[in-house]
Amino acid sequence: MTKLTTVAMIATGLALGSAASAETWDLPMAYSATNFHSATGAEFAQCVTTGTGGALTLVTHPGGSLFAGGEIKRAIQTGQVNIGERLLSGHQNENILFGFDSIPFLATSFEDSERLFDAAHDTIEAVLEDQNLHMLYSVPWPSQGLYFKKEVNSVADMAGIKFRSYNSATARLAELTGMLPVQIEAAEISQAFATGVAESMISSGATGYDRKVWESLTHFYDVQAWLPRNYMLVNLEAWNGLDESTQNVVNGCAEIAEYAGDWRSIQYTGFTLSKLAENGMVVTPPGEQLATELRAIGEQMTAEWLEKAGAEGQAIIDAYNAGN
Repeated sequence: MTKLTTVAMIATGLALGSAASAETWDLPMAYSATNFHSATGAEFAQCVTTGTGGALTLVTHPGGSLFAGGEIKRAIQTGQVNIGERLLSGHQNENILFGFDSIPFLATSFEDSERLFDAAHDTIEAVLEDQNLHMLYSVPWPSQGLYFKKEVNSVADMAGIKFRSYNSATARLAELTGMLPVQIEAAEISQAFATGVAESMISSGATGYDRKVWESLTHFYDVQAWLPRNYMLVNLEAWNGLDESTQNVVNGCAEIAEYAGDWRSIQYTGFTLSKLAENGMVVTPPGEQLATELRAIGEQMTAEWLEKAGAEGQAIIDAYNAGN
């Protein structure tokens, strides 16, 4: 779809929107309004609202203010809200395939992340539709690094540290490194570190910057573990209830949002890491011993994921590797 086509779709929506019955949809998001995912979601909402001439108005609720991050997907499935944004890897306990983007050290660059997403797209879309969900767009986080409040040179140095987990992969990583996993949603990160509930996490520079983690933590190791993805999801029944012109506008706005979100994620990487350093954190690649030990853990976790994911998971990995 070209940008000209997208503009034409939105123009069509403006012309026809007033003829449709007006609807307002609440759009919950887990991350703060200043986070680049939330900013992209807010622009997407405004695009849809403007593009449909108000026939479909999207109202964003960032920072877990309407539903906590872990509640958003279920709320969309059950029609408590019609649309929302969620980190799908947080739900791989429901379906292991949702964790395809959190396999350690499989896809560590934006280019590789995009190829992995392309390899998994149709499978993930089918799984979501079986759950009464429709995928509108998906945007990756920057590559994940390890945050600590002390210098860490080996896996042995991690023993006993309270580690913020947000999905099955991060909980398993904690187990394999001797850390203690603590389930903490994004909106609770600052308080968790300030009160000592958590002492470490694996996340992007974006999360660290947004949450000013330098107030509690001291070191960021850029291990480039994986690039998890956020998804803008819509209730399938609600989606099918929209007329074609409205769907065209939403799809056009989703295409723009995905492009803008990808660009932001890439640009935000360097900016946020520099800000962590400016605020006193040690920002560095892992030492040779730590990197070697983490790669070995990544190989074990990949094997474990493939064992659980079966033929569908193997097909995703095979398709991804075929593009190398």
